[in-house]
Amino acid sequence: MIEKNETWMLVDRPVHKKVIGMKWIFKTKLNAYGSINKHKARLIVKGYSQEPGIDFTDIFAPVSRHDTIKLLLALAAQNGWHIFQLDVKSAFLNGVLNEEIYVEQPDGFEKQITSNKVYLLKKALYGFKQAPRAWYNRLDGYLLSLGFERSMNEVTLYVKNVNKHTLIISVYVDNLLIAGDKE
Repeated sequence: MIEKNETWMLVDRPVHKKVIGMKWIFKTKLNAYGSINKHKARLIVKGYSQEPGIDFTDIFAPVSRHDTIKLLLALAAQNGWHIFQLDVKSAFLNGVLNEEIYVEQPDGFEKQITSNKVYLLKKALYGFKQAPRAWYNRLDGYLLSLGFERSMNEVTLYVKNVNKHTLIISVYVDNLLIAGDKE
């Protein structure tokens, strides 16, 4: 997904810019019976090395309040609406970065033997302090372009009314809870 999304590009190591390290996280997923279902690998940035005010200015994770989720479920139950939950795969890889961020070449992605090559990130990776914000900004822009209205009191709640039909989306990081009165 990293290469498919054009997440980065190989460049010469900058002289006066910090280069952040990366690491692999490996996880074994089990099925309901306890046997191995699949092995997963995720490449993450060592975000703990980022310094506030230098590497990032603000962080934000789009998390719906529990009251909002309860209200959405109650509305769906009361009105007989359909409700769906989506987990957006590789969500953070879709967040476009506004900052100029460089990362080391991780194991398995070395394109050059020379040590003066690093990756310039175009999109966010897991582990960055600003990754959830970048993902939210991309999703927010997309939903607004589709005609959804963002709630003034809950920035993770979007509503669209078309021909007396209602569609509501609640964002919880990389999960979407969708309810509406029409399939």
